[in-house]
Amino acid sequence: MLKEVAEGVLVHESEFIRSNSVVVQGRGGVLLVDPGITSDEMAALANDLRESGRPVVAGFSTHSDWDHVLWHAMFGDVPRYGTARCAASIHDLLTHADWRARIAVGLPPEFAEEIPMDLLGLITGLPAEAARIPWDGPEVRILEHQAHAPGHAALLIEERGVLVAGDMLSDILMPFLDLEAAHPIEDYLEALLLLESVADDVAAVISGHGSVGGAEQVRTRIEQDRAYVQALRDGGVPDDPRVGPSAPLDWLPDVHRWQLQRLARRRSHDETPGQ
Repeated sequence: MLKEVAEGVLVHESEFIRSNSVVVQGRGGVLLVDPGITSDEMAALANDLRESGRPVVAGFSTHSDWDHVLWHAMFGDVPRYGTARCAASIHDLLTHADWRARIAVGLPPEFAEEIPMDLLGLITGLPAEAARIPWDGPEVRILEHQAHAPGHAALLIEERGVLVAGDMLSDILMPFLDLEAAHPIEDYLEALLLLESVADDVAAVISGHGSVGGAEQVRTRIEQDRAYVQALRDGGVPDDPRVGPSAPLDWLPDVHRWQLQRLARRRSHDETPGQ
């Protein structure tokens, strides 16, 4: 079911980790951001859009994680965009003969058979200097950063005061760092500063997973994510309910411990003489 969160901006929430797909109304159709997870969900969304006279005219993936680069044939053969780095990342994966097997390792078992793979990752990278999505609708500003995944983009729908944050600023998931990056902590903190720079213009924030936040939630979520990342940096224990005994998902504390361990190993390696 689509829920309107601002004029001409609607959200569809998946059963899978409360994943959010975002629909932005344009003049001749809609922009579909991070379109969904299972075949049935995406088909139902396509039907809802068609029956309401809102065909999909363009798509956008905020980053290259598998759950953000899916597509369904019922959405149509329309331009699907991402940042240049996002597109390069997923295209590199698709060059491997065993790419399906690589992705399958990370699929949730309860949904694995329902996730369509045929159109996964077929996105066009926008020029590196692109500041907005090219489409016939409200201006959608691209805020590219390197937190969580290469070429991750948040989107600011300026006329509507909506920030589409991708896999950041979630009320149910703590920050997941890109631990393959050279500077994962610094990248994440810089990205939070970028999002903070537009916070005064935001009336609603849509994270990739979790609930939609109002204007009062934007800075609160930024500060909560910043505190978590700083605790990771300092090797401390974050005061964060998303990884505590009452975590929204029972596997989140394990991911938190894994991130701490990976960062500790990196620090140990960096401090070893001769390395």
